[in-house]
Amino acid sequence: MNYLSVGLLAGLLLAIATTTGGFVGFLLGLVLGGLGLAIGAVIDGRVDLGSLAGGRRRG
Repeated sequence: MNYLSVGLLAGLLLAIATTTGGFVGFLLGLVLGGLGLAIGAVIDGRVDLGSLAGGRRRG
């Protein structure tokens, strides 16, 4: 299992632990699941935050 899957799973488990249900719980689950997926993608190397943040460019 790569970090992307682990991040998604961790975000969804955190969402389950913090929600009580209903529509707000559904939205919170989507947000936390997406956050876990994004963190996993960064750790896995699929997303480069340096290019998004406008980091220094050499050249």
